[in-house]
Amino acid sequence: MSIQWHHIYILIFLAGVASLILLTPAAQKIAAKLDIMDRPSGEKHKFHGKATPLLGGAAMFSGWLLILAAGLLLVRYSSSIPGTENIKNHFPGAFSVLGRIGFLVLGAGIATLLGTIDDVRHLKAHWKFLGQFIVAVIAVAGADIRISLFVAAPWFGFAVTVFWFMMLMNAINFFDNMDGLAAGTAGIALLLFTVAAGFQQQYFVACLSALGAGCAFGFWFYNYTPASIFMGDGGSHFLGYLLAVSSAGTTYFNSATASSRISVLIPLCILAVPIFDAMCVTVVRTLNGKPFWIGDHNHISHRFVRMGLSRKRAVQLVHVLCLLTGLAALPMLWGSLATTAVVTVQMILVLTLITILQYAVIPRDLDSVVPPDRPAGADKQN
Repeated sequence: MSIQWHHIYILIFLAGVASLILLTPAAQKIAAKLDIMDRPSGEKHKFHGKATPLLGGAAMFSGWLLILAAGLLLVRYSSSIPGTENIKNHFPGAFSVLGRIGFLVLGAGIATLLGTIDDVRHLKAHWKFLGQFIVAVIAVAGADIRISLFVAAPWFGFAVTVFWFMMLMNAINFFDNMDGLAAGTAGIALLLFTVAAGFQQQYFVACLSALGAGCAFGFWFYNYTPASIFMGDGGSHFLGYLLAVSSAGTTYFNSATASSRISVLIPLCILAVPIFDAMCVTVVRTLNGKPFWIGDHNHISHRFVRMGLSRKRAVQLVHVLCLLTGLAALPMLWGSLATTAVVTVQMILVLTLITILQYAVIPRDLDSVVPPDRPAGADKQN
């Protein structure tokens, strides 16, 4: 049987899942031994009742790096693998960009390290933002990842891409507020970016996205209710970084298949729910005179709990919303201007519906809402 690219994506995804299933227990033991634990310590915005390991980010980065290195080695010796005739001519391209891959790995490593240090030392916000800026610059300048938005000015693409990286790292960090929420959301988005990149025949970006999705879902098995390990800021920074790489590295407009440049909005649709949530809590915190980086219970998941859902059901509902907005965006890749316009209006209506549902409930203290799964433990609140 001749191996096709979709076979490669599936194998890479499964390898990512397997690596995290194997490595996460080791991260749990190391975190316990080094005392890198998340303890509620009476903090009102945390619901888990016992100390929980915080090295999920290190586990995800290690699994991602291991499979990436193994994949490059496999490509290097692919000449002896039967059935790869259809894809072998693309393999030399992977080694022609080893320098860019090196910068991508460096950025991912620093992003994970930055978040892990914050988990342990609780960095001041300005140091955290500085670290995120450095990570973004490494990806933009070193790995040459740019979002142009059809503007030729180099400075514009640089600024927009750096902002995009920093925004997604913070958006996923904010979204990491219930067991399995951020891991599942990132996994869904990375799968959709795999499909988008694959349709555009951007094989390397699709492979990176499939690997990231596999790592996210592999970790999800341990992070879903009841979570036995948290990803921490190290994990949220890592996943936010991968989402930025996949979304910015994919070309969404192809004049041969689509008639509208509005298809560049696809990443916003795929990531609509976490980005919208980050924007909402930022506005609410600012209006309340609070720093936007200080955690509270104004996230969409918390508001679903106020509506009567258990925390587990609230997470499931958010994941369904992520699938709804993400899948609806994919037709933009090959659709007409009319298709793109309909999808855009649909996204606006979905977000409007979410807003109405969220704010239809009279705000009250989340501590007064005790869903059935509360004792199971919940991820860090941001």
